[in-house]
Amino acid sequence: MKKLLIVLAFAGVSMASIAQDADPVLKHSVATNSFWSNWFIQGGAQWSAFYTSAEHGQGLSRSPFKSFRSNPQASIAIGKWFTPGIGLRTKVSGIWGKAMDHSFKYWNAQEQVLFNLSNMLCGYNPDRVWNVVPFAGAGFARNCSANTYAMALSVGLLSQFYVSRKVAINLELGWNRYENDFMSSPMVNNGDRGWDSHDNSLYAEVGLTVNLGKATWNKVPDVDAIKALSQAQIDALNAQLNDANAENARLKKLLAEKKNETPKAVKEFINTPVSVFFNINKYKIASKKDLVNVEALAKYAKENGASLLVTGYADSATGKPDYNQWLSEKRAETVANELVKMGMSRDNISTAAKGGVNDLSPISYNRRATVQVKD
Repeated sequence: MKKLLIVLAFAGVSMASIAQDADPVLKHSVATNSFWSNWFIQGGAQWSAFYTSAEHGQGLSRSPFKSFRSNPQASIAIGKWFTPGIGLRTKVSGIWGKAMDHSFKYWNAQEQVLFNLSNMLCGYNPDRVWNVVPFAGAGFARNCSANTYAMALSVGLLSQFYVSRKVAINLELGWNRYENDFMSSPMVNNGDRGWDSHDNSLYAEVGLTVNLGKATWNKVPDVDAIKALSQAQIDALNAQLNDANAENARLKKLLAEKKNETPKAVKEFINTPVSVFFNINKYKIASKKDLVNVEALAKYAKENGASLLVTGYADSATGKPDYNQWLSEKRAETVANELVKMGMSRDNISTAAKGGVNDLSPISYNRRATVQVKD
């Protein structure tokens, strides 16, 4: 029983462990991935509006949707996340530019640092629906139509919407600030005019991110929490084992108390006289079937060192008292001899004779001998 209770206790702890979530992990820590993990490529379509320093003082509308300053663009990027919160990408955008109603071809290459604020502030979650990613970078641009180059800075905000662990939809807003000789004449004296002291472009972009290879991070287990959980499980198991030991001791004590206690049914059996019947005026047993219960009583007496009392009877309606006394003695002796054949010692068998009686009805039931355990 003790082994069974121990098995059940272990099973209970195991089921409790399965029912719980995975092992506790640190919210803001992940395991380091290999260099070839967490790479991605991006592609998108932009709507860009250019603001040149040459516009200063001309009273042109600042709306980014005016046809004299806006055009569709395209972009492509490749990058890598070094942690769930910090990444780097190389982005090239351009093709068609337009400023002051003048069209030109260009490209803009930027090296940008990405900051995933959602993971940095809320903890890493590979299935988060919306990630907010501001970025900043620097690079250079080329005006292919004017054959000019310019250094450029960039800042912006990238919103990524979860499709799967491999694909996300991008919505990006950005600002590029160029040297003034990118779209304007290098001879223009811009002075210190703030916004229009340099050439600028604003853009809105819709695109896709496709993750390459392994795109997720393994969270770092919270060792302290795991230790606390394990100790709690051990304490629970020890408590269950202590309860099992206490129950086992109680059952052992109860079993020991019951071992020496004769069951009620046995008491009733051994205290009830067993009858063996005879025919009228005979001391030969009428039916050997009557000896079945006598043999059971003899077995009990031998196993428990008990003595048996055999009492003979005759019916008072037949014969004289002296004859009936003699007949009852003979009947008792006959049964005593049968007990000896069953292995009982004659020293443990006592006999008595009651002569003629009228205790039972019909009268023939008094022609008997009884066997019982002697008090």
